[in-house]
Amino acid sequence: MDDSSVTVQHLDRNPVSSQSPEFVERKGLGHPDTLCDGIAEAISRRLSRYYLDEFGRILHHNTDSVQLVAGTTKPAFGGGEIVEPISVIIGGQATKTVDRRRVPTDELAVGAARDYVDTTIEELPADAIEFESRLGETSADLKTLFGDGDVPRANDTSIGVGYAPLSKTDHIVRGLESEIRKKIPAVGEDVKVLGWRTDDQLRLTVAAAVISRYVATVEEYVEITDHVEALAKRYASDRMDGDVQVDVNAADDIETETVYLTETGLSAEMGDDGNVGRGNRGNGLITPTRPMSLEATAGKNPVSHVGKLYNLVARNAADRINRELGAEYTEVKLLSQIGAPITAPQAIDVETTACDDEAIRQLVTAELEDLDELTHDIVAGDVQLF
Repeated sequence: MDDSSVTVQHLDRNPVSSQSPEFVERKGLGHPDTLCDGIAEAISRRLSRYYLDEFGRILHHNTDSVQLVAGTTKPAFGGGEIVEPISVIIGGQATKTVDRRRVPTDELAVGAARDYVDTTIEELPADAIEFESRLGETSADLKTLFGDGDVPRANDTSIGVGYAPLSKTDHIVRGLESEIRKKIPAVGEDVKVLGWRTDDQLRLTVAAAVISRYVATVEEYVEITDHVEALAKRYASDRMDGDVQVDVNAADDIETETVYLTETGLSAEMGDDGNVGRGNRGNGLITPTRPMSLEATAGKNPVSHVGKLYNLVARNAADRINRELGAEYTEVKLLSQIGAPITAPQAIDVETTACDDEAIRQLVTAELEDLDELTHDIVAGDVQLF
């Protein structure tokens, strides 16, 4: 890597510690946008494994164009009914023929999507969601960027961004969703959390889809949301000093019984559509007061798509600079150029409280040189992407 492409800027302190306000959001696993991310990535992993098993290497594909069209339900206390199923349209491109041999891309895509939803959303009946694959044949130009035994070349010009460490607000917002779902069975997988911190005050807004069969009356519904509020306040207070306020299902009108009641624990059952890349970034968060890329990480191929790989490399490099060089804070930005080797970004910018420029360059280089291992971990499902 040419050192002239690397810029290191030194910070005298962690900028987040004095930053106010701080906004952090997480869309839970059942949110329509996150569901699309999960489906897209499950399809990419399924295709990658098939290509490896049948042809000895991952072939070009991008499945990051999944769209979800909401269904229709009639929720009622004690249990209502599903009227129209959720519809998932699987878009993107894949290598569909190899030496005149057909690759069953549509069957693989639908199977992967179905398996992902079945294992992720407990309360969703099989007939409450339907899948349609419209995968096209991959671009011949992008196919060539995979190479044949050489270092793959970037199949896009884009920017990857990562930072470390996560702030206290980041940790609280990212961890609260799973805590709520684990402790309160009446809440479904669609939990959205937004944190707003000003100085040492944190206000959390939680949208938690309550499942109708768990609550017989509006009074029981209120008990559930009160439980969510208490749990969220305790969870946050245990992880930060300062005042914590929590609002749960802020749009509810208890007097008219207009509340966030669902049949399946998903807002997608009744009017909330979804798309890949519209939600969480690669660290599982949406951080408008911190650096972030607009690239979707889910569904992009794990071999040459820098929109996926560079965001992960930047995140991992920032984390290593903090851990190994004792930095309080680090941001890493990587700029790719289509057609260039993926191990050689056009430009790298690092902002950090660490002072050893050469060690910083070596750590970023090490992450870029380890892309084969990163690809392996992605295909194995061992890397957080959303």
